[in-house]
Amino acid sequence: MWPPFNEQKAGFVLERVIDSLKQKKISLSRSSSLSDGRNISQVMLGCLVGKDTSGNTVECITLSGITCRLEGCENFVECIASPKDIEKALEQNDREIHELTAKILSFPPNHPACYELKKHRDELCLVSLLKVFLLYDFCCIDGSIKNIFELTGDFSKKPSLEELMEKVKSKKITLPPTGTGDCCAPKLLHYAFLHHIQPVSMAETRLRFTLRENSCILNEELISSPPVLEPPCDSRCSFLLPGMTGLNIVYRDEYIIVVNKQSGILSVPGRTEKDCISNRVRRLFPDCIDQPAVHRLDMETSGLMVLAFTKEAHRELSRQFESKEVKKMYTALIDGIPSKKGFASEGEMELFFRVDLDNRPHQIWDEQYGKKAVTRWKFEDVEYYTDPLGNRRPVTRVSFIPLTGRTHQLRLAAASPKGFGCPIIGDSLYGCCLPGERLLLHASYLSFAHPVSKKKLVFKSKCEF
Repeated sequence: MWPPFNEQKAGFVLERVIDSLKQKKISLSRSSSLSDGRNISQVMLGCLVGKDTSGNTVECITLSGITCRLEGCENFVECIASPKDIEKALEQNDREIHELTAKILSFPPNHPACYELKKHRDELCLVSLLKVFLLYDFCCIDGSIKNIFELTGDFSKKPSLEELMEKVKSKKITLPPTGTGDCCAPKLLHYAFLHHIQPVSMAETRLRFTLRENSCILNEELISSPPVLEPPCDSRCSFLLPGMTGLNIVYRDEYIIVVNKQSGILSVPGRTEKDCISNRVRRLFPDCIDQPAVHRLDMETSGLMVLAFTKEAHRELSRQFESKEVKKMYTALIDGIPSKKGFASEGEMELFFRVDLDNRPHQIWDEQYGKKAVTRWKFEDVEYYTDPLGNRRPVTRVSFIPLTGRTHQLRLAAASPKGFGCPIIGDSLYGCCLPGERLLLHASYLSFAHPVSKKKLVFKSKCEF
């Protein structure tokens, strides 16, 4: 993951904490209450620097995992789920799991009797794991408290154990990796949002140590000065941070931010709806300009979007969009096979549309008064799509490159009889969108020159469909 905040100030604090460890002003300890069987010899040390509601600077320090802590360290942030609560969640099935393991080991390998024993053990282990995950509730930037499964988008509210088991067994959700929620970044952000601290800087570094019973001896020779900073991990933090912060950050510096917009949220404020990517950026980065959005994606469209933190960056990026220097590509699944209608595997089309004044925001064909929309396409593959009702049908994966920036340009290129005559799957305006379905259109490629350094930046985003 890209570091969501500038790392400099927090990095200086981490260096100071490490010096305190070396001078033994504070110490690293490890609890043995959880016999996890692992010989842990490294943890991540994390820091968040922020401002409280009075404008005072606050420094928060934490460690990854649930068994290590810093003794004597002020503002140490504890685990989201306490080791005692985790131990209690595990103890109900723990004895039976060990008994089943002993029985399995008493048989020769691949003995037929082992199959049912392993199956029962796996189910007990799953129940224990889900009980632990249900302990992880996080405070988000908007003040809401969400369980780990709400943050991953699998549930709209905290699920029950029974609901979780049903979805896991039917393979409707993918479980996060074990340990999700125990990394530094979600702990620090949870603490900051819970205590109304505005993050300014956040950083992490790796600590290596030698275990001697419950004491940890720091391996000083393996720690560089200044410490090497590492971003939040892709394997676990990527499940949580976008939901906690409201933004899936792909890139950020002091001038611009690139996010992976989720389907179902506006790019900029609407007439009545204020929640949007632009306002979420301003909420997470209060020093941002009032209107950071440089371009827009439809509410139902997901994918890459660039916003500016400064007026100068906004002006330069806007110029690049207007002069068509910005390169964009979208991926879509369209309902049908246009190649059977005689369309070539790739090409370019010109369409003329204007807004339907009696049915906004719909666009209608008007060769005389409509604005010209130019779109390049390439058919990538024909595949099968299964809708929420279980119906399976052939669809075409297509790459779109818009050479103009007209309203609903790609949706019309697909759906209009003047285009392919095959709407994008989930298009509520020009096609059909079933309950539980979304518009399968994703901004997968974005390239432009950095507004200050002028370096060419290229971003790619894999779509979920």
